[in-house]
Amino acid sequence: MNLPNTLTLSRLAAIPLLMILLIVRFDFHDQIAAALFLIFSFTDTLDGQIARRRGMVSDLGKFLDPLADKLFVLSVLIVLVQEGLVAAWVVVIIFSRELLITILRSVAASQGRVIAAAPMGKTKTATQMAAVTLLILQRPYPPLVTVADLAVAIAIIFTLASGIDYLWRYRRVIWPAGGVGAKASGGGRSAGGGSEADPLARELGAVLVKGGLTVSVAESCTGGLLGELITDQPGSSTYFLGGVIAYADEVKREQLGVPAAVLTRHGAVSKEVALAMAEGVRSRFGTTLAASITGIAGPDAEGSKPVGLTFVAVATPRGATCHEYLFNGDRWSNRRQAAGEALRLLIEAAQVNQGKLAS
Repeated sequence: MNLPNTLTLSRLAAIPLLMILLIVRFDFHDQIAAALFLIFSFTDTLDGQIARRRGMVSDLGKFLDPLADKLFVLSVLIVLVQEGLVAAWVVVIIFSRELLITILRSVAASQGRVIAAAPMGKTKTATQMAAVTLLILQRPYPPLVTVADLAVAIAIIFTLASGIDYLWRYRRVIWPAGGVGAKASGGGRSAGGGSEADPLARELGAVLVKGGLTVSVAESCTGGLLGELITDQPGSSTYFLGGVIAYADEVKREQLGVPAAVLTRHGAVSKEVALAMAEGVRSRFGTTLAASITGIAGPDAEGSKPVGLTFVAVATPRGATCHEYLFNGDRWSNRRQAAGEALRLLIEAAQVNQGKLAS
């Protein structure tokens, strides 16, 4: 049992204490409950940061953390409903959203994919914490009733919006395009020795073949994983020309043409380097599309840049774009998520520009 897991379990242990404080009447019981709720809410951020920075990410932690978060907030909200401090439909909406995302993560896991926490999901959590705190404090401080109602409304908006955001980001998990539904197992190899491609890699192959497009990759933290996923698809030689595993800065400079000044000024893990890598590998192989990945897979952070920080860029004849991510898994999970996002971005780029790029 490491420190991050202990902090996670503390949220579960705090549930009965908070419930008692909200139900039993004595001087300042609500204020104490609100203070403890904020303190234990802070452990949600603290346990993840410690686990990533110290390389303590564990399967137990990945199971406990989301479970503790949901039970912690929902248990307090249920008591607040009983005390007449919040409407029951608010809890129904929050619970429904959490159940939906849990199901989505389970389906994704069955396909060999990991769904990372999205920025809007983190905002959702923050608004819910603020709303619950104000709901507790509105009883001893009646002037806060209006503020608490407003906070609940904001929390509901972000709860619904984040749920829709997750569904849209990972829509292919539930509704694979083109009937793609194969599961990725292990490194993509089936038990019979054949190839069972990642659903996104299969979809990318279909889109590229249809549009007569080609692709190349430049990888740093993923170490060739993106290229492996693409080439697990039979017939990928018709559209995948090659890639560069640019782990060291000198390789980024010499093989991909990333300017030394850009590496010095922004660091290897940056938007600027990711864009230069994508444009460099596209120029090197002469492909219509190219993707690059640079990030900090873990377990150790690099200076002020946290574990999980990843930049994925896609280059086309019409220009290059870059997306920033902050994954919260272990080293393998962060690399796998980065490769998955690169596949998704390549599919979107090919679909949007289909026909225009082939010419």
